[in-house]
Amino acid sequence: MADRQRTRSLPAQAALRLQLRGPEPPRHNGRAQLDLGPLADHLGYYIRRAQVWVFQDFIRSLASIDIRPAQYSVLVVIGANPGLSQSDLAGALGIERARLVRLLDRLEKRGLTQRLPSPKDRRSHALQLTVQGQKMLKRAKALAAQHEARLADKIGAEPRRLMIGYLREFIG
Repeated sequence: MADRQRTRSLPAQAALRLQLRGPEPPRHNGRAQLDLGPLADHLGYYIRRAQVWVFQDFIRSLASIDIRPAQYSVLVVIGANPGLSQSDLAGALGIERARLVRLLDRLEKRGLTQRLPSPKDRRSHALQLTVQGQKMLKRAKALAAQHEARLADKIGAEPRRLMIGYLREFIG
């Protein structure tokens, strides 16, 4: 029998495997593609998968300057709104205050941000970028722009624009 199997053509061998094991699952990127069941129709599943891809690419993009996504967001918003309070920053980014304090502590230790007494409210701080923070933000924005260009290449400029609009409206 072994001699007979060796002399069979490749299509015949594949047909025999199908008879013995059943059909192989479809493959995607070299991996067996699994049946996702109801997940295949869940928007949240695809948003989460996209978010993982986006964050991984973003992290790689800014690795050379050691800036993570949340740190980048903090630097961008402070840079655009000097004197912003910590609670306003937390609200704008959807970051809980305790986590924001730790983020600001790390950025301050790196010499990128500073907390000054607020001229409006003695109980809060006014946040601003240092000169070093402004330079870092400029570099980070350039790297983030390259990341955004990769996203536009992956999904197309118009679908990207539409997705931002839909998500902005959804969150709004």
